Amino acid sequence: MIPVHLHFEEIEKKLRMAKSTSSDAQMLIRSLRTAYAATPTNLKIIDLYVVYAIVTAVIQVVYMGVVGSFPFNSFLSGVLSCVGTAVLAVCLRIQVNKENKEFKDLPPERAYADFILCNLVLHLVIMNFLG
Repeated sequence: MIPVHLHFEEIEKKLRMAKSTSSDAQMLIRSLRTAYAATPTNLKIIDLYVVYAIVTAVIQVVYMGVVGSFPFNSFLSGVLSCVGTAVLAVCLRIQVNKENKEFKDLPPERAYADFILCNLVLHLVIMNFLG
């Protein structure tokens, strides 16, 4: 039989580890928040657009789970449209970011034009997939 005081020491040790993990998580979130505060506004707007596209895709998947997926092509088109748009927006964010040295020679107007053209092609393919 294990002595009771050893049992309490193990529990106390685990609680200390949990508290340190919680404080580490809080410190990480705080540092991410302060770093994101320095992000330019145009990148924040692109981030919101990405979140919107992903949330829309999740809503469509939940709706399909609840109601059903009778016109399955429509479901696939909607979800792929949202995910494809989010991927293209992430690519736009990478190209427009001033801190990214790889695309420093690319003007932002060219990046936005590429984004619009790729979105047009993506949605033409999706409209064709609908039938």
